[in-house]
Amino acid sequence: MNWELIFLFISPVLCSLPIAFFWVKEPGSERARKLPLLSVFGLFISFVIAIHILLKYPDGTYTIPWLPEYNINFVFIFDYLSKYMGALTAFIAFMIGIYGLEYMKHDYRLGWYWFFFNMFTASMLLVVYSDNLLMLLIGWEGLGLASWGLIGHWFRDDDELAYVGIIGRKIGPLKMYWPPSYGGWRAISTIRVGDMPMFFAVAAIYALTGNLNISQIHWGMLFSKIGAAGTVFLMLCFLMGPFTKSAQLPFSEWLMTAMTGPTTVSALLHSATMVAAGTYLFIRMSWYIHPWALHSVPGVAVLYFFVMLLGLISAFYGALVAIGCLERKVLLAASTMSSLGLMFGCAAASYWFGKLALVIAFWYLLTHAFAKATLFLVAGHLIHATHTRFCCGDLSLAKKMKTGLVATIIATVALGGLPPLTAYWVKAGMDGVMHHLVEMVGSTPLYLLILTSLLYSAFLAKFLSLNFWKGCKCSSLHLHEERLMPFAYACVVSMVFLLLYKILSGTDPLVEKHLLEFGLEKDSLMVGLGVTATYLFALVVPRISVLSPIGTFLGDRMYLPALNDFIVPSIGWAISKLIEYTHKAIDWFCHFGLPDFMLSISRRIRSIQVGYLRVYMKIALAFVMLTIFVSMMGWL
Repeated sequence: MNWELIFLFISPVLCSLPIAFFWVKEPGSERARKLPLLSVFGLFISFVIAIHILLKYPDGTYTIPWLPEYNINFVFIFDYLSKYMGALTAFIAFMIGIYGLEYMKHDYRLGWYWFFFNMFTASMLLVVYSDNLLMLLIGWEGLGLASWGLIGHWFRDDDELAYVGIIGRKIGPLKMYWPPSYGGWRAISTIRVGDMPMFFAVAAIYALTGNLNISQIHWGMLFSKIGAAGTVFLMLCFLMGPFTKSAQLPFSEWLMTAMTGPTTVSALLHSATMVAAGTYLFIRMSWYIHPWALHSVPGVAVLYFFVMLLGLISAFYGALVAIGCLERKVLLAASTMSSLGLMFGCAAASYWFGKLALVIAFWYLLTHAFAKATLFLVAGHLIHATHTRFCCGDLSLAKKMKTGLVATIIATVALGGLPPLTAYWVKAGMDGVMHHLVEMVGSTPLYLLILTSLLYSAFLAKFLSLNFWKGCKCSSLHLHEERLMPFAYACVVSMVFLLLYKILSGTDPLVEKHLLEFGLEKDSLMVGLGVTATYLFALVVPRISVLSPIGTFLGDRMYLPALNDFIVPSIGWAISKLIEYTHKAIDWFCHFGLPDFMLSISRRIRSIQVGYLRVYMKIALAFVMLTIFVSMMGWL
């Protein structure tokens, strides 16, 4: 088992090293361009091992000693969550790797691309299987570094296709376009805002419990020990990492401009794996915190209510933005943010509803990963074929990209929540969870969920319609008999049927027939019919010209980019200027003001030390006169 685990994590990295070295030595050579096959082989090894873990490994933990005297070790956990998530991550990475062989074959920086692509996969697998928080942070940092390298891959900023926004467009002082070199920096700088408090929270957890293993920490005892305020503060610091990684408000902007990276990067990082790492970690933590058993512990209810509300508001915001977007990948990125918010909201409802809410959130994570990765890969193929980032395409394009059309139909219908396909049953479970919460927290979460579901199906239908049916005719098509790209997204989208089979067959031990029961309830059927009607309407009428100003406002992310690009930087510069002037004032006081003052005082003191009797008599007389004056004032 030792060797299997070692190869699970290191095979992607080791197999990417040859192309990284050869590309430096022989950039662009034919020999170097053949080496991506070796990188994909490393991904295949990880995929085989992850499937073996899913099917053969018993539940439990496996420990490799590191610093046993401090109770710090490499601890891997194999449970319901990690087994499925590991298989999902490895499979999607392998399929996107196959897609990338064709999509990236003419790229000018393949060594850089494949090294960071495989490093990202290894880091994500480390996050998935880690039970120890310190080991998890190592993978977490690997994700951040690799995402920076991949999002900013096209650093030359010389291709309009790699931008986000319309080049040259401005709203007041705010530029509404972003080059690839800026996208990577924007991502890693935003994520670092959440990573730092998360690191301190992990250190605090270790200091308070002497343990870093998620499944072994007595969370209830810890929360009781630090009280309500301590619980909320500690866990919010920890969750800042997942919030920023999963692009929840107000940290969502980096995800939109991360679309400047190659489409393979968008499909891997920003649909199925990296952004899902935040929601996965929250689900994993809650799985072992058992919040449903901590109703008597102060602070836990406040924490979970806040996470639920933030997630649902972020989901609604992301859905509104996606409705207004016309850029293929930015639309999908906004919808990803919306899905992640739903996962947070449903998982947080576990405080009131129990463990089943976590299972439902996790199943939505799985469904979303396969469907959204498919849509991103199709979007990349469309961009490759039409040479535009914006939605365009009619029936003539659909006839030439039949695999892409079928994959998009399956992915949008399966993810949109239309009965009786995969996401319908999962979202029916979410509806049931939020209905259960009405008496305890009110109806706001339920309304936010329903509105988001309706908008979600609408923008998925819009994506399908504007690219394959009612979009503008493409001025030129560049189809080159691609085979690997359609094969990859056809394989990925087929997984939604496997998930549907698992739901309908009732073979999953935790889901059993719960989702079926939720899906057959009257309220869920009504929501499903509403979602279907919205989907069909948006399919036929993807754009309403009268509402285009509102769509432009929503597509501009309601000017939230101003927060990232104008307001926060302006505040930052103002603080830096204040610090600079404060530094100058301190420098002047310490090096000039105080020394000059002390020098003046010392000179005056020395001036009276002349040795003449008349000087000392004058001083004594002055003190006598001052004493008489003070006495007279007191007498009067």
